[in-house]
Amino acid sequence: MTELEQYYNKFCEEKRLGRRHGQVEYIITMKYIHKYLEGMQNPRIIEIGAGTGRYSVQLADEGYDVTAVELVKYNLGILKSKGSSVKAYQGNALRLSRFADASFDLALLFGPMYHLYTMEDKVRALREAARVTRPGGYILVAYCMNEYGVLMYGFRDGHVKECLENGRLTTDFHCVSQPKDLYDYVRLEDIERINAQAGLERVQIFAPDGPADYMRQTLHTMDEETFSLFVQYQTSVCERAELLGASAHTVDILRKVPDAMDFSERIS
Repeated sequence: MTELEQYYNKFCEEKRLGRRHGQVEYIITMKYIHKYLEGMQNPRIIEIGAGTGRYSVQLADEGYDVTAVELVKYNLGILKSKGSSVKAYQGNALRLSRFADASFDLALLFGPMYHLYTMEDKVRALREAARVTRPGGYILVAYCMNEYGVLMYGFRDGHVKECLENGRLTTDFHCVSQPKDLYDYVRLEDIERINAQAGLERVQIFAPDGPADYMRQTLHTMDEETFSLFVQYQTSVCERAELLGASAHTVDILRKVPDAMDFSERIS
């Protein structure tokens, strides 16, 4: 069993998205998913790295044709136990050989980029998501952001000097992660490089949670009306350029343009 599998055997993604800081991320992300599904005729959706199926099951319950791929057997078992219409498979974001080219209208890549540690693997995962998406379709890709990692693990948790000394932070405070770290963090310029190498066109980028993860205790003690106002606030500012890099997560929305990829090319 890999360290990642051991981690997710203990970590409950379902519970995270149910807490208030996770609810902000979920509510705003679903808003954008629905925006890009609007007007599609009988869209086919794939979620790559579906976790326990928080998004997949909800979309299936809304009547969409949803396929889910999840690496961790424990998460996949929880997803399947929900008894939804989601077609769920164990699989790896780096190789989606089960699926033909242009099989889906919308691809969600919400977990894998957190746990891929090289530019090569990130590009490979994005190109695979693009391969199985039809020309004109959309790919939503989530990332963990660098400054969130530095502020929370580095400064809040007291590891910043240690990380500078052992090379886990560069002198300009860019995170350098290894598989044992479980998560990888990026800056906006890193996302731009990944997109350029994958040959994909950005439509929008937004911060689904903004400061919510920094404000967990504050959010949990808010009354319902104030929390609703916070969600409205984050919804209204989630695309502001000056706030994107400081969010815990960003979601990049990409369009698969015709002829953007050579489908004869296969990733070995």
